[in-house]
Amino acid sequence: MARKYFGTDGVRGLVGEAPITPDFVMRLGYAAGKVLAKGITSSSGRPTVLIGKDTRISGYMLEAALEAGFSAAGVDVMLAGPMPTPAIAYLTRALRLQAGVVISASHNPFQDNGIKFFSQHGTKLPDAVEHEIEEAIDQPMGCVSSDKLGRATRLRDAQGRYIEFCKSTFPNELDLRGLKIVVDCAHGAAYNIAPHVFHELGAEVIAIGATPDGFNINAGFGATAPNAMSEAVVKQKADLGIALDGDADRLIMCDASGRLYNGDELLYVMVRDRMATGPVAGAVGTLMTNMALEVAFKELGVGFARAKVGDRYVLEVMQERGWLFGGEGSGHLLALDKHTTGDGIVSALQVLSALKRSNQSLADCCGELKLYPQTLINVKVEPGTDWTANTALVAEKEAVERELGDAGRVLIRPSGTEPLIRVMVEAKSAQLAENSARRIAAALAA
Repeated sequence: MARKYFGTDGVRGLVGEAPITPDFVMRLGYAAGKVLAKGITSSSGRPTVLIGKDTRISGYMLEAALEAGFSAAGVDVMLAGPMPTPAIAYLTRALRLQAGVVISASHNPFQDNGIKFFSQHGTKLPDAVEHEIEEAIDQPMGCVSSDKLGRATRLRDAQGRYIEFCKSTFPNELDLRGLKIVVDCAHGAAYNIAPHVFHELGAEVIAIGATPDGFNINAGFGATAPNAMSEAVVKQKADLGIALDGDADRLIMCDASGRLYNGDELLYVMVRDRMATGPVAGAVGTLMTNMALEVAFKELGVGFARAKVGDRYVLEVMQERGWLFGGEGSGHLLALDKHTTGDGIVSALQVLSALKRSNQSLADCCGELKLYPQTLINVKVEPGTDWTANTALVAEKEAVERELGDAGRVLIRPSGTEPLIRVMVEAKSAQLAENSARRIAAALAA
């Protein structure tokens, strides 16, 4: 089903350019209000949605536009202010609201922004619902009568509610006393939440990336720039580092030496820890998940499946198979027995509980998992190029796959946003991965 406005994670773009303009966002709010409110009423006689945002300067403008659109559709609005994306998912479910909306462009720079939706169950909207909203956007915008307009109120205890929820996902019999932790908030939505969570559980917390000014979100800090965390851990002689992205749904960690651990490694730690208390049927990764994780899970007797890139697709496969764990190397991690969506703070607490329970270091908890070297080459092509029709490329790909056998993997996929074909090769040898990727890219460029 082709999409006109929605991407893999809501509607996103450069502020001031379509579709991230005040008029479009108001129409989006109106359309979403009409679709999400079908046949649903609250005790007040009107459905209610919760709106949260990250720390971008444009959040004020887009929040007002969304509020106007929902009100015109006869939908009440609760405003949470700056809050992590997974906090809105949790609060929407906990407050029994009809939907949650987050104004954020996640790990992108401040010039970008976006709108993403959560259902009343705290999960990303299905593709079919997003398609219905898209169809409604293109219809003329109306307005309910004055006596049916939606009202706006502020949820003043949103921060405290979410802090307590995060803490509840950490075992009651454990605490973080004795740990010195650097928490990098990316100057984003978790700046006034994440440090409190880890501190209240007993850790000594050094917060960095926690002074947002509307323009510095993700700038040199956070999960997409984890060296700031790594350097701070070494400098402060801390035990661990936790880096979140701008809307706090991603997690990257480091140990006392500053060595970084990505989402694939952290997912492995979480699954191994849960296996100590019972069998784990399986875990879900994506097309980009390192092959070493798949091999390691197989050795543990844990099933593994790959989804399309994007945490929403990981969640869909998890639900289809009835599995509790999944994630991406970028740091989106899901534990459905703790939360309905990826949550950087909750994921960090699951890793920390594994370290506490086992009395092991992060490196020790990763066990025998050694990620395969990856080489990724982006090849510019004409828009609409079908790489599968390139016989020379297909032949070279098949030749490389024969040479790699079970000790490597080839992935070729078009970019969803640029005229590029991405060629990725994994192998046990970094040199082999690089040489193989260059061979395939050369065949594509020829």
